Amino acid sequence: MNVWYQCATAVFLIFLVVACKNSSSKLINLDLVQVEDVAQSQINFQRLAAKILECAELQQGERVLLMMEPGPFSPMVNYLADGIQSNGAYFLGCLSVTAEQPEEWSTRFTAQTHGRSEEELRSALTEVDLGIMLPGASPAHTPYQVLQSLLNEGIRRTIHFHWSGAYDINGAPLEIDERKSLLYQQVVLQTDYDKLAARQSAFETAMRGAEIRVSTPLGTVISFEIGDRPVTKQDGDASAARTRKAKNLIDREIEIPAGAIRVAPIENSVNGIVAFPDAKWNNIPVTDLKMTFRNGKVADVRASEGADAVWAEIEKAGDAGRSFREFALGFNPLMPVQHGDKSWIPYYGYGAGIVRLSLGDNTELGGNVTGGYVRWNFFTDATVSVNGEVWVKNGNLIK
Repeated sequence: MNVWYQCATAVFLIFLVVACKNSSSKLINLDLVQVEDVAQSQINFQRLAAKILECAELQQGERVLLMMEPGPFSPMVNYLADGIQSNGAYFLGCLSVTAEQPEEWSTRFTAQTHGRSEEELRSALTEVDLGIMLPGASPAHTPYQVLQSLLNEGIRRTIHFHWSGAYDINGAPLEIDERKSLLYQQVVLQTDYDKLAARQSAFETAMRGAEIRVSTPLGTVISFEIGDRPVTKQDGDASAARTRKAKNLIDREIEIPAGAIRVAPIENSVNGIVAFPDAKWNNIPVTDLKMTFRNGKVADVRASEGADAVWAEIEKAGDAGRSFREFALGFNPLMPVQHGDKSWIPYYGYGAGIVRLSLGDNTELGGNVTGGYVRWNFFTDATVSVNGEVWVKNGNLIK
């Protein structure tokens, strides 16, 4: 073997070792890098199902119903069914939210509920202790609506595994493609749930009795207080024990992936200006929008283009359209804004440092604004301080 061949072989082996080492690292931004190994090039339904049930902490004899639309995530049904039963709970079946009820999902319970009226569903769904809402199921479907209404009785709980909620930087919804799915999978399986819960609890403690202030480079400067309002901490704890302490509807709707805190500030404490990203209002493009709030109500609207469209949407929504709804802050470090050719916001803004300032009905959070209208608005470069102490700086969670 000549010297040239030996050197070339050595260089190749070094390259191979380095490449393998790099491929095993924990990857976060899947718009910029490749997945870490071949196994992650597809969704691992078995591991995801196991994580959902780990978060649920099933109790002996609990009755569990799945709800979803037949589609790519259908393989999860069997894994969840097996896990539910092996934990000593009862599997009630998987209820399709479409006209198609796959035979392999069906049980005596689903036969009594699929396609039934709202009244009939309400009677049947009182048997459910835990609902697991899988991709395709949404509040637009009657079974979902009925189960959600039963949560207000303070007994049941649901896990929301929507696998949706991606938005562009201006807040327009995006389809979930393979890269987004792979990111979501990493988040679900690799989140440090104990650490996430501890950081959220620390932030809640800091907010009590304090002034919270949010500012952005575009001109947002708004402040508010939360008083004794419930702070919903989406930390992945979907146990019955946690649910028994729930104070509002969304405390009983546990999101996976996990990551955000949500709270309805005391309405008349909200004062200042919110400068919005360019977006559509009343289906019309609006640019350079600045909205002034006084005592929680919209007092003034100014925009370079489209101010009339903003007012039209607000007026159509009534009092809810004029009302500040919610402050939400993401804490999950595995879901920051994903930068690349087209930057995007993962899972409803649950990533670390992402802020949501919303308008509308806040009753599900424990607030006093009714009316049904809700508009979410995302801010990826905000600074958040609590009594002058900075927690988020220019979109980066620093505490």
